Formats: sequence, structure tokens, C-alpha cells
Amino acid sequence: MAVPGFAHPLVAPVEWGGLQRAGLPLDWVVLGGSSLRESGGVTGGPGSRQDPYWLSAVVPLRTAGIRVLGHLDMGYGSRPFGELLSDAQRFLNWYRVDGFALARCPADAASLPETRRMTGALRTLLDKAHVVLVHGTQPAAGYAALADQLVTFAGPWSRYRWSQAAEWTAEHPPERFCHLVHGVPRSHLDEALRIARWQGAGTVYFTDRTDHDQLDPWESLPGYWDDFVSRIGPAVSE
Repeated sequence: MAVPGFAHPLVAPVEWGGLQRAGLPLDWVVLGGSSLRESGGVTGGPGSRQDPYWLSAVVPLRTAGIRVLGHLDMGYGSRPFGELLSDAQRFLNWYRVDGFALARCPADAASLPETRRMTGALRTLLDKAHVVLVHGTQPAAGYAALADQLVTFAGPWSRYRWSQAAEWTAEHPPERFCHLVHGVPRSHLDEALRIARWQGAGTVYFTDRTDHDQLDPWESLPGYWDDFVSRIGPAVSE
């Protein structure tokens, strides 16, 4: 299971506190994610200074051995290389993150060289950095060589239930792929988990929250959080 990022800990203390539960099957959680656009159209990031609330949320997660990833918005390839590296360095300096989630990552073959340059630089900053490319769609096959994991679906249940995985993904193990789906009714949780298994996605996050009225569906816990957690291990891995 992965968590793409809750709201700020000051307004979502229950969500962040819930991640400290013993035995939670959590692969990684994103720090600094946000649906709100800052100047220049950038979403989330480390901010301009260390935030004590973020720090208080991160420390117990890292102590529990859960990977914390810094949110870097690539803007589908539009953000300058130097800006992204600067954000990455602040995440490392302030929160000692274990890696990075590259949001709005390009998915086309033409953007492979620049993305390769970016992931290489991140691993220079942090040896053994865990890198997740958040495409949100099926990318060109070459991206699999650039990261530890690819988010090949991010979107609503209405699209997910009819989605298909690219043929090349069958050449890789399930732990290389992640699906993030919002608007999943409780009654369709088992179906959603079956789809993830059929498509070879070993990491998932499902929520009944939606993006209606421009809301961020990832900001709060799913209404069926305990039910989801209880099903996640056997449903995906078997």
C-alpha cells in the first residue's frame, strides 16, 4: 500500500497519526503533496522553510521503517532541472526523506532523456534513493529502467474499472507498479483489488473520496480505511 499524501498535519492529524499503526502494510508515503497550485503552476513541494508539523509527522514514520518520499512536481517536463534539484535538497536537509515521488511525470518516449537525467541526479544527491515516477497513465516502456516504481494509473474508479495495462508491464514483477484510485465505493473494493492483481500492480491506494468540486481526493482517509487495510495484503499479493 502507498499513501500519495494527506493534507497538512495541522488539519489532518488523524490521518498522519493513523499511519503509525503497528503492522500497517505500507510501502511509502508522500510528504509535501498538494493539489493546490503555487505560483508557476507547481503543486506541493518542500516549501520555503522547514515545517515543524511536517517534521513531527515524518519522524515516527521513519522510526517505524516506513519510506517517506519528497513530492517533486515535474509539471510534465516543464519545470527547470535546477528547481527540482533545489526542492530535492531541501527535502533531504529538512526531513531526511528516503526518496522522491516525481508527480506529473512525462510518459512519452521523447521525454525519457530528461527524466533519466533527473533520476540520475536524485540518486547522486541520495545514494539508494527510492524513486517513484507518478505518470498516472501507461508510460513508454523505457521508464521502467529509471525508477524503483511507476504509478501507471492515478484517477477515478469510473476509468479504472475499464482500464488495461500495457503489454510490456508483464515483463516486470508487481512490486514495480502502483495504482492510485479515488471514488471507489466500498462495495467495489474487492473488484478494485482484483483489477490491480490482474494488471500486475503490487502497490495500491483506494479511497472513496472524490475530486468533485475540485477537492483533493487524497487529503483525507478513506471512509473504509480499516476495511481496506485488512484486505490489502492477501488481496493484492496472492
